[in-house]
Amino acid sequence: MAKEYISTTQAAKILGISRIAVFNQIKEGRLRAQKVGRNYVIDRNDIGGIFRTITTSDKRRINKAVGKVIKDYSSALKKLGKE
Repeated sequence: MAKEYISTTQAAKILGISRIAVFNQIKEGRLRAQKVGRNYVIDRNDIGGIFRTITTSDKRRINKAVGKVIKDYSSALKKLGKE
C-alpha cells in the first residue's frame, strides 16, 4: 500500500484539534511526521487508524457491542432520546 501524506492543517481538521496541538503532538513524539522543507507531513496511517478499512470481523464486534449497549441501557437511551 502506497503511503499517502497529509499536511498538519489537514491532520488538525481530521482530528478536530488546532494546528498548534498537532505540532505539540509531533514535538512530544505522539504523532509521527516527516519534515519536508519548513513543513511537516504525516502519513495518513499514523492518524489513529481512522483511515483503516473495517473488516467483517470488526463489523461483527461493533454490532455485538452496540447490541449489548442497547440491551443494557435501553431505558436510559430512551430517556436521553426524549430530551
